[in-house]
Amino acid sequence: MMPSDSRQKLRIGVDGGGTKTECILVDATGAVVGRQSTGGCNPNVAGAEAARATLTDALRALVAQAPAGSEVVATHLFMAGAPPFWRDFAAQLQGFGRVIPGIDSLPVLELATGGQPGLVIHAGTGSFVAARGSDGSIHYAGGLGWRFGDPGSGYDLGRRTVARGLLELQGWAPATRIATLVRTHAGFPADIETFAVTRYYYAHAEPNRVIAALAPEVLRLATEGEAAATEIARASAGELLDLAKGVARKLFPGADLRTLPVGLSGPILNHPVIRPHLAASAPFTLTTVEGTPIEGVRRLVSRSA
Repeated sequence: MMPSDSRQKLRIGVDGGGTKTECILVDATGAVVGRQSTGGCNPNVAGAEAARATLTDALRALVAQAPAGSEVVATHLFMAGAPPFWRDFAAQLQGFGRVIPGIDSLPVLELATGGQPGLVIHAGTGSFVAARGSDGSIHYAGGLGWRFGDPGSGYDLGRRTVARGLLELQGWAPATRIATLVRTHAGFPADIETFAVTRYYYAHAEPNRVIAALAPEVLRLATEGEAAATEIARASAGELLDLAKGVARKLFPGADLRTLPVGLSGPILNHPVIRPHLAASAPFTLTTVEGTPIEGVRRLVSRSA
């Protein structure tokens, strides 16, 4: 008789984003026995080679935490960026069990709907809408990246803030605190010419990061009653809600959308200036997504065991 394999079976879960990558090691009960965090690994932002190296190094550091006598039988990747890139990466990765690539929206969709049909509307540095259809199929909308929109995201709020601020500095829009915010964020005094401020945002080595960093400030101004800031925030998030409405109507034709689980994920969409505005025009009931994406990863990985 062949001896049974008594080694502890472990699984890896990865939440790979543009600014942060989190990895967990999970045992058969769903308990986390190891964690590793590092910088972003979105190949569209970091580049292909850097993305590969960042994730590979993180996985090796994670496996080094594995208890003696255990083995990794599967690695689940939930990654931002081009899916074909991560499929190729998964096919070539050796020494981490079976490697299953997936998209980064699945963990927050899991948190929002618990594996049931429904939607999640997410906004962080970027944004997307993810959905599970009545047949269990997974769908993804938006998430086009900072160059092409991502309404409701930190970058889009920042982009709209810069555009409004520059028009104010030119004298073509009524003066508000937006102009001062845009100018001081770039580090310029009050007497600077507008073209210098424009050049700063265009020429910055990391335009997505520096522009997205304006989002918390414009939300602060909105909280303080600055009407222009409120308009920017609500208009940006409203476009993302419009996308979610279209997804819901196409996936669930004829259904009473008021009964559909729809989660709002991220601090931007759940901000007190934005959330009530979205709720007033949504055809479904919005709930706040509780927990972090890596918790959604843990649930997905545990359910696959």
